[in-house]
Amino acid sequence: MSNILITGGAGFIGSHLTELLLNREDHVTIVDDLSTGTPVNLKHLKNHPQLTFIHGDIGNEQLINEVIQEKDQVYHLAAAVGVALIAKQPIETIERNIYPTQLLLAALRQRIERGESVTTFFSSTSEVYGKNPKEVWTEEDDLVFGATTRPRWSYGVSKAIDEFLALACVKEYSLPIVIGRFFNVVGPRQTGAYGMVLPRFVQAALAGDPLKVHDDGKQTRCFSHVYDVTRAITRLMETPEAFGKVINIGSDCPISILELAERVIELCESNSQIEFQSYTEAYDESFEDIRRRVPDLSRIREMIGDPNQHDMDQIIRDVRDSLS
Repeated sequence: MSNILITGGAGFIGSHLTELLLNREDHVTIVDDLSTGTPVNLKHLKNHPQLTFIHGDIGNEQLINEVIQEKDQVYHLAAAVGVALIAKQPIETIERNIYPTQLLLAALRQRIERGESVTTFFSSTSEVYGKNPKEVWTEEDDLVFGATTRPRWSYGVSKAIDEFLALACVKEYSLPIVIGRFFNVVGPRQTGAYGMVLPRFVQAALAGDPLKVHDDGKQTRCFSHVYDVTRAITRLMETPEAFGKVINIGSDCPISILELAERVIELCESNSQIEFQSYTEAYDESFEDIRRRVPDLSRIREMIGDPNQHDMDQIIRDVRDSLS
C-alpha cells in the first residue's frame, strides 16, 4: 500500500491510473485544475475512502510543496493535451508544460535532499521526436523540430525541455525518475474535443455523421489501449532499471488514419461516409503534420515484456461501447 500523488488525475489517462492504483489499495491524491480533465471521469470513484481530490493548479508553488509531502510515488501527467488545443493556444501550451514541472522537480529535490524516498513517473510524448524521418523511433534518436513559425512544434519542444529538466535532476541529485513517451493512447473516457482522432471518428460513426479525415489519410499512427498503458506505467515504477531512462510506451502496430476510419465505420455498423479535410481547414495555414509515427519498443519489452494486450479492433470496440 503506497501513498501516491497524481497530477492531472481527472484526465483521460489519469483517471484510469487512479482507478488502477485504488484497486490495488493505494492511497491516491489527485491535483487537477480541470482545464481539460473532468470530474465525470472520476464519478464512479467519488466516494472512495482512499481518494483525495484537490481542485487546484500545480503551477501554485505552495500547493505543490504541500501535496508532495509524505508521498511514496508521484505520477506527473498534467500537461496541455490535443493537437487542436496546441494549435490554438501555443502560449498556454508552453507555460503549462514547463513551469509546473520546474516547481515539481524543486519540491522533489528538497525531499531527496532530506534523505526521504520518493519515486516519480514523468509523462512525455512521441511529439518530442518531431519530424525525425526514421521509419521507427528509438529513445536515443535525434529530435527534429520544424520552424518556430509553426506553433504545432511548441508542444514537442516544451515536453523535450521537461525531459531535459528531469534528466538533469537525475544526474545532479540522483532523483529516481522514469520518463515515459506516450504514443497515441486511446480508450474509454477520451474526448474528441481537443482533436483526438479515435473518439472523434467513433462519435461521428455512431451519429451517422461524416468522418473527417485530414489531408489524404495516409498518415500512419500506432494506437495503444489506456488499460495497457497504465499497467505498463505502474510496472515500470517497480522496475529499478527504468529509473533515469526515457522509455517509449505504446503500440508498434501502425495503421493509416484512412484505414482507421474504415475500421470504425465497419465496427460501428455505420452508414457514415468519409470526408477529406485539409489541415488549413481543420487548424490553420501554419499547421504541419508528421506522416509516420512508430516507436521501437525494445527497451520496454526488455524491462517488463510486451505491454500490449489489446489489438486495434478491441480498442475500437471498447471506445464504441463506452460512447453508445
